[in-house]
Amino acid sequence: MVVIDPEFVVPAVPEEDQYEGTEIDENVLKALPPGLTIEWAATSGASFWAFNSKIDTILPDGTEQSYFLKVYTTERAGDIARGEYEGLKAMKAVIPENIPNPVAWGLCARDPSRSFFIAEFRYLDDDLPAMSELVDLVGQLHSGQTSPNGKFGFHTTTFCGRLPNDNRWCDTWEEYFTRNIRELMSVELATHGPHEELERLSAIVLDKVIPRLLRPMETEGRSIRPTLVHGDLWHGNVSIDAETMEPVLYDPGCFYGHHEYDFSMWRAARYRTSQVHVKYYFDKFGASEPTEDKDGRNMLYAMRSDLAVSVLWSANKAIRGLAIEGMRRLVAEYGEGYERYLARRAGGGLVESQATTGEHTAAPAAPGANAVQRRVIEAMPIPAAGA
Repeated sequence: MVVIDPEFVVPAVPEEDQYEGTEIDENVLKALPPGLTIEWAATSGASFWAFNSKIDTILPDGTEQSYFLKVYTTERAGDIARGEYEGLKAMKAVIPENIPNPVAWGLCARDPSRSFFIAEFRYLDDDLPAMSELVDLVGQLHSGQTSPNGKFGFHTTTFCGRLPNDNRWCDTWEEYFTRNIRELMSVELATHGPHEELERLSAIVLDKVIPRLLRPMETEGRSIRPTLVHGDLWHGNVSIDAETMEPVLYDPGCFYGHHEYDFSMWRAARYRTSQVHVKYYFDKFGASEPTEDKDGRNMLYAMRSDLAVSVLWSANKAIRGLAIEGMRRLVAEYGEGYERYLARRAGGGLVESQATTGEHTAAPAAPGANAVQRRVIEAMPIPAAGA
């Protein structure tokens, strides 16, 4: 069930930041093309850590041009703005027609603790693109850039909402993913307080489940290409351009990683995408080897998404339960770990998994519980990391 903190307040532009007029921050003006005229600027919406504005201008040649302005008000505001700018720029190089052109980022002159991000303004339709159009576009993104050094990470910190991705370069995807989810587990506990089962399951996921599901992709002669991923691909970061009718992606938390990571939010019923999108992608573009683990990897990535939403939308107390449920299923199915997985394969399946021998046991979810609980959650739309 949905359990909302009674003190929860829907985000809105703070009264002191609401504005309509022709005056804008000095540093924002400097970041725009020189010689333009500000026709009008107005705030238009907010998240928990930023608010947005539309700036209408006249360029020196008389062309009308509108810009999207986002002002970050949270901790590490400058890093977040830079990460969004660099991420969009990297995506723009691969799918230029489907990414708003990033213009600039910087610190606000009036309050240097705040930062700004500027992009071209596009009129967006709230509808979700057709499944084939969206998945084909994501496949096109994944088939584009690989990391400049063949490693996993990114050249700057990027964020999902206000949660940073530790993008220091790693030689393996297992190392990159483990480092980031370990930190996320700690932040979730700091947000909601201690939880004995969550802490026990988290340790097993780190020690057994992640090596079992991720290491086979990079051993025994297999490898995965560090692919540019959006990193926060929920339906709130996807729209349709109202003029071109083409799908548009924005608000990323980019890095070079395993392309299947981008499907983490497509598993959850609280979003407008679904596992049908995942199946369409795999049918058209294929899954990483070993393909028999693809659903388990998707389950792992989806559990990581639940942890992030538990932190970012802490007022909904039910999300932690979804993360715990996901961990239970992962431990029940993949708690044997990598070494026992290898031994079982070598022995023709005669070696029992740790999940069934009693070591690291965890009660599996009741049949249908996952689908039922997620349908209940869907009763109130939940912002994802980049909301």
